[in-house]
Amino acid sequence: MSAKLHLFWRGLVALFLTLLVMFGTFKLWQWQVRVDTMPGVSGEIGGFAYTPFRRDQSPLEKKYPTPEQVAEDLDILSNYTHRIRTYGVTDVPAIYPLAEEKGFKVAMGLWVSADKELSEREIATGLALLKKHKNIERIVVGNEALLRKEMTVQEMAAHLDRVRADIRRQFRKGQRPPVSTAEPWHVWLANPELVDHVDYLMVHLLPYHEGISSARALEYAFSRYEELRQKFPKKPIVIGEIGWPTRGEVMPNLMGGDEYARAASEDAARFVRGFLADPRSAFLDYYIMEAFDQPWKVAVEGWAGAYWGVFDADRHLKYPLDGLIVRDVRWKEKARLAVAIAAVPMFLIAFALGSWNVLGRLWLMGLVQLSAAVLVVGVYLPKDYYLSRGDLVGLVFLIVATLMTIAVLLSHGFEFGEVLFKRQWRRRFTPREPLPPEQQPFVSIHLACYNEPPEMVIATIDSLARLDYANYEVIVVDNNTTDEALWKPVEAHCATLGPRFRFFHLPKWPGFKAGALNFALKQTDPRAEIVGVVDADYVVEPDWLARLVPHFLDSPQVAVVQAPQAHRDFEHSFFQRMCNWEFEGFFRIGMHHRNERNALIQHGTMTLIRRRALEEVGGWSEWCICEDTELGLRLIELGYETRYVDHIFGRGLTPSDFAAIKSQRFRWAFGAMQILKAHLPKLLGLQPSKLNFAQRYHFLTGWFAWFGDALHLVFALASIYWTLGMIHFPKTFALPVASLAMPVLGFMAFKTALGPVLYRRTMHTRWIDILGASILSVGLAHTIARGVFAGLFQKKGTFVRTPKGWRAKGTFAFFGPIREELGLLAAILIGAAVLVAKRGLLDLEVKLWLSILMLQAIPYLAAVLCQIIAYLPDNAPPEEQAAKPAVPSVAETPAGVSGTMAH
Repeated sequence: MSAKLHLFWRGLVALFLTLLVMFGTFKLWQWQVRVDTMPGVSGEIGGFAYTPFRRDQSPLEKKYPTPEQVAEDLDILSNYTHRIRTYGVTDVPAIYPLAEEKGFKVAMGLWVSADKELSEREIATGLALLKKHKNIERIVVGNEALLRKEMTVQEMAAHLDRVRADIRRQFRKGQRPPVSTAEPWHVWLANPELVDHVDYLMVHLLPYHEGISSARALEYAFSRYEELRQKFPKKPIVIGEIGWPTRGEVMPNLMGGDEYARAASEDAARFVRGFLADPRSAFLDYYIMEAFDQPWKVAVEGWAGAYWGVFDADRHLKYPLDGLIVRDVRWKEKARLAVAIAAVPMFLIAFALGSWNVLGRLWLMGLVQLSAAVLVVGVYLPKDYYLSRGDLVGLVFLIVATLMTIAVLLSHGFEFGEVLFKRQWRRRFTPREPLPPEQQPFVSIHLACYNEPPEMVIATIDSLARLDYANYEVIVVDNNTTDEALWKPVEAHCATLGPRFRFFHLPKWPGFKAGALNFALKQTDPRAEIVGVVDADYVVEPDWLARLVPHFLDSPQVAVVQAPQAHRDFEHSFFQRMCNWEFEGFFRIGMHHRNERNALIQHGTMTLIRRRALEEVGGWSEWCICEDTELGLRLIELGYETRYVDHIFGRGLTPSDFAAIKSQRFRWAFGAMQILKAHLPKLLGLQPSKLNFAQRYHFLTGWFAWFGDALHLVFALASIYWTLGMIHFPKTFALPVASLAMPVLGFMAFKTALGPVLYRRTMHTRWIDILGASILSVGLAHTIARGVFAGLFQKKGTFVRTPKGWRAKGTFAFFGPIREELGLLAAILIGAAVLVAKRGLLDLEVKLWLSILMLQAIPYLAAVLCQIIAYLPDNAPPEEQAAKPAVPSVAETPAGVSGTMAH
């Protein structure tokens, strides 16, 4: 097959897969929004409760609709009804002449309340309007004033009597519009004396407020209407409000029990359409609550108050009044946008990843499409909800969290897919056959140590003395160790091994480990072509050099040949098993992934470096506390090749306890941010380098998981703050998180599952070890977050050695390493408990927020669990425990270079 035909075929397959995923996505959107069919609306609706304010308008802020906007509203409503009910006359008086002009009958509301001045102005203005406009068919004096306890029955009766008297004086008997006030059904039943002061009863039937489920709300409303009719048979009854909100809190049943009312589009459609289609409604005088959503009502009525409209604040129908009921009338618009956003990335994935099988490409394309859909949902929230400034701040934060989660998920998904679905690795390097002694390049092995136990360093040196390689030297550099009992035995031991081993003690030397390695480089034998670096706790296999050095003969561009880190003496401690297997994941999975595109993270042990390349880039960087990784990136920027051989040639010791591994990860995260800041212009292509796209991708996204940990800390603190707001200021902190929180929760759960699946696929170990590694990885999140922020905002870091054989002692030593995690865990759990006590567990939003809080708590809970496990006794035989090296504690040694640093 010719190259052009091959590309054409790949493009055709990629196009087919892209169209397949797009079609599946559209169908999935359609399926998830469909609810059911039920009788639709036929004929004209009896009337609408009408308040004219739009999305950015509010009577509380004195921002009023224009007459043109009122006219637009009436034109919309004229397609459904010619009767409206209003609530006041002084805010937007243009309603009344426009309604008369467009043929609307009006139930004119006069806003009577505890504000006596406003009440007087409303009554006077209303009576004046009544003289001008013949289309005002009834008067409504006050709206739920008794329910709100703004006035007594006697005070309301006085207002009603006054208005009725004025109307009798001004109008003939046949022209007098009837007068009433508007209250819920139970207020009328509780105050029967009020009936003597009205011409009719205007009643509000809103089962949602009583916690009646939408399934039986309609019959409940009719039964309450019938109860009033029987109680007051001589008075006409007008239903002033009957409807259902599309958003809002879950309302528990006022009578108790398990029933509750849910505010949702499908429930609103079911109730409103059911009422309008019911034969009994044709004989009723009613106004649907309400015509248009009123966002300003959140401030006075709570979340649901803004969402009672059949139309939204932008004047779009929120649910169809006939035909299929859908949860989201904008679903097609959202689906098309999500598909459009993902189309090009999906095609590129399907085309570029030809080395993956079809299932793998569909896997990654599906993740991209899902990510686009979640992003679209987040972007549309301001259209679907009416958000305050505080809500918008919270929404921006959620969207940022979503974007970071998506970035981490996609990078993990790519890694997951490459491990599981790639047909064959292009760059899989294996140990080589040893060269004859006369062909072996000379190797200079550098071992830097600081404050290490001499028996541990001597074990490393002895393993180097047993190397099955003819041409090498070993330079041991002990820098800044003040205790002669630690470095003198090492010096003496090196003297017994002959001229191949040279020992240097540097009492006061700058640059930490990088400074020691740069000193060793200056002492290197001129014959040396390759420099090897080994940590002070490693026992090296005899064939390390013999099997890896031949790789350098393939090309002068091979600058680094790296073997994995591994551990010994960890089997009898569950915590150290956790450390071992958590490390293993990177070397069994991540290093293969990066090696495929020559983008290795160079770690500081079991590494071989071409001397010419090392000197060309200026040696080790003493400004960076992760000098090994930084060196590897500088070499790759110059176009050098790095190789990873996944074969264990040496084993070191795991960190001794949780405090030790926390210190290590803080250093790595800090150093990673130093590297990112220094090399960002080249990684972004702003400065010249030989980095290709794949290498830039790996060095930018390789730290996404750590940025995710940093974001987690910010999000945890913000979640605590927001929880306090939800408890103390529920109307202000009422962000509707369900639409965005649900996919974020799903992403988090999905991401959490990827790690164990990859571990099980790539490493032969038990599930208990995979679980332990996962707990440790999660438990280190807070430390990594602190390291990220410190690295971003501090210029210099300090090396702190990683203890390998010490556990803290003392009464409060247990709590020291986890005091921050304990504080955050307590704050989250207490906040969640108080929120449940205040709001209950019926509301979906509360449940989802609690789920987010529980997810936020997991890293802090894992940290506590790690500390507990670290304090469990080892199950090694006593003689093995006695043989383990006893390393001084961090508190007993000043900050210095770690001779046992792993990466």
